[in-house]
Amino acid sequence: MSLEKDIESVVKSVGLELYDISVVNDGGDSIYRVSIISNEIENEKRKNVSLDECVELTHLISPLLDVTPPVSGDYRLEVGSPGIERKIATIKQFELSTTEKVILTLKSKEKLTGTLIRVEGSKIFLDVNGEESAVDFSEISKAKTFFEW
Repeated sequence: MSLEKDIESVVKSVGLELYDISVVNDGGDSIYRVSIISNEIENEKRKNVSLDECVELTHLISPLLDVTPPVSGDYRLEVGSPGIERKIATIKQFELSTTEKVILTLKSKEKLTGTLIRVEGSKIFLDVNGEESAVDFSEISKAKTFFEW
């Protein structure tokens, strides 16, 4: 099993979902960032991930990285939420972002803004001003969630 699959199993074991794993360089430091998201919906909104859950996962993931280091050299493990406004790059991330407001930039340069209703195969369904709109994943050049203040 790959390191990412092992981490995903650990995240699922505590009732959360793996959103993304990335390696970020910040001021010369390497950060191995594990982004997690709740799979619980409460009042049509995704439940927040608590600091205690992030700390617990840090303690559970750290031994995996001792056995299989994710990068060469020194790095810091960071476990947290990807945030309320975040990029969406995979079908799985679209699935995990249902019920949220999104902005899609299509390869044709057209922008769609609406609420993500569902994902069926490679089709992304949005509510755009009360009308359902379907876009194929391959037509999307950039996507992100956003929060209306």
